[in-house]
This record gives sequence, C-alpha cells and structure tokens, in this order.
Amino acid sequence: MFKLIRFLITHAIALAIGFALGVYLLPILVAPQAPSDFEVSSNSQGAIFSGRFTRDLPGSDFLHWGEGDVSITPSHITFMGSIAPGPDYRLYLTRELVRSEAEFLPVKDDSAQVGPVKTFDNFILQIPPGVNPADYKAVVVWCESFGEFITATAYQ
Repeated sequence: MFKLIRFLITHAIALAIGFALGVYLLPILVAPQAPSDFEVSSNSQGAIFSGRFTRDLPGSDFLHWGEGDVSITPSHITFMGSIAPGPDYRLYLTRELVRSEAEFLPVKDDSAQVGPVKTFDNFILQIPPGVNPADYKAVVVWCESFGEFITATAYQ
C-alpha cells in the first residue's frame, strides 16, 4: 500500500511539473520570429512618444517582467528589448500608468487593446483604426489567459 501511495504522489508531482513547464515553454516554441533590431528601429522613425519597460514594477516578478524601449508613432507601437515569455499576451493603452494587476483591472474596460504580443524579444504592432495614442498615457502588457500583469510604462 505504501508503494502505491508513493507511486501516485511522485507521478502526480511529475505531472504537475510537466504541465507547468509546458505552459511556460509552449509559447516560446510556437512564437513567430521576432522582428530584428533594424526592423524595430525603422518602424520607430517619427516616434511621437516613448517609454521604457523596467523589471522593478510592483506587479512584476521573476516570471512576469519586461525590459526595453517602447516607441509610439501615429501608426505603430514598437518594442526593442525582452519580455518574459508566456501565453496570450495583449498590449493595452491606458489613460494612466498602472504598475500592477490590482491597478490595471479597474481601468481595463476603459483601455484600448492594441493587439496580441506574440514575440518575446522585440515586437511591432499596428495601432488599430480609431485609437489615438495621444488620448492615453501608458502602455501595458497583460496576459489574458491567466489575468497577469507583465509590465507597463508611461509615455507621456
């Protein structure tokens, strides 16, 4: 009986570790190729706003972080740097800087979703029609699947 219990416990632990690794590694394995630094720089020309993601935000931790430069042109938002890999990331524009999940959730419905972030080193996203970056003050990366704050920066 003791062997059966030990067997079930060890295999349950192995299954849990495997699942967690899969959730973490799958987005990395299926991510498209990130734009090059040259592509990001080219699309950042004429930026009207800029900001910087840092790892020291209250809502960031060792699994949820971003580090690098954000540039906003009238038509694109570009990022040169790295963000922690994860599933179902979205980029939002918010009317105020939020630094954690608790600060983002109350303003999420009033924010503009720019689009999905599918790469973890550099990205370029087209700003949707009808969204004016000048009407907002900050950029937020949010994980929709797990409701997790990743990173944010003010740009004006």
